[in-house]
Amino acid sequence: MDKLKETNNRFELVTCDEMSKIDKINDALYSGATQYLQKKGFLWVEVPTMTKVTGACENVDTLYALDHFGKQAYLAQTGQLFLEAKIPSHKKVWTTITSSRAEQAVDSRHLNQFMLLEFEHAGTLDELLNNIEGTIKSMINNALDLTHDELKSLGRNIDELRSFTLPFNRVTYTDAIQLLQKNGVEINWGDDFKHMHEMEIIKLLGNKPTFVTHFPKKIKFFNMRVNRENEDIVNSCDLLMPYAGESVGSAEREDDYNILVERLKDSNMYKILVKRGITLDTFKDYLDLIKNHRILHSGCGIGFNRVSQSVLGVNDIRITTNYPINAETLY
Repeated sequence: MDKLKETNNRFELVTCDEMSKIDKINDALYSGATQYLQKKGFLWVEVPTMTKVTGACENVDTLYALDHFGKQAYLAQTGQLFLEAKIPSHKKVWTTITSSRAEQAVDSRHLNQFMLLEFEHAGTLDELLNNIEGTIKSMINNALDLTHDELKSLGRNIDELRSFTLPFNRVTYTDAIQLLQKNGVEINWGDDFKHMHEMEIIKLLGNKPTFVTHFPKKIKFFNMRVNRENEDIVNSCDLLMPYAGESVGSAEREDDYNILVERLKDSNMYKILVKRGITLDTFKDYLDLIKNHRILHSGCGIGFNRVSQSVLGVNDIRITTNYPINAETLY
């Protein structure tokens, strides 16, 4: 499947037999996700894809900026805050969004545009992890059921893929750091994981999908809920998938207005925005929502192409999509 990474004459390349099979696998993955969410009572809602900085993830430097009739606008990286606004009405909501990230690196792990499947629901981190695991397993099982022949013809080890539907590993960030250190990896508590760390954790824990929970507060997004027993950590989780690494980012959302405001003011993101003339008023609607509708809720963003990469068993994310967009490609 290496030829699928080629960029010359992409319109001809996407007609090849291998890409046709991947299309069918991706279709099965997507329908598997929607089946699970609908069965669990999640309501689909739309979110904007052109936003203020409220559509940013942690790194505002990777926002695509554009002029919206004289106003500064951005291509959204996430619909998270907009989904959260629907929690008081529906309790369980989901959407898909094209996440746009202005990453300069051209490599096997990143795309500048990719599909993000996001959901939010009233409830705790444990409930969230159960729903993430259920969604991912539904995706994989549906692909196995509907596209077994396509997977096999692409050389996929079916037994290995079936093992991804067994119970996922769960380990805290602190335990994962200790596991890496015990096995000779140089890393300290408070460091964010690099891809090599993620892959080593997966390897050491049996090559299975692995939840890593309770990351340090300082390296996570401002609205991840501070742990009430240890204020140095947040009730967050990343799902690490074989071949792909981090494939899902998730957390409880901070429901205490005062803590939320202080977390936002203290975030690196906000400090960067202040230098660009952006004030707290930009987030006023969201902050007021939390103040006026205090509901403990949790949510996640599933990187569809990372899940597809793991299901296909490939080391290059560009293989998972017809039109892989990065700093070198446009179609």
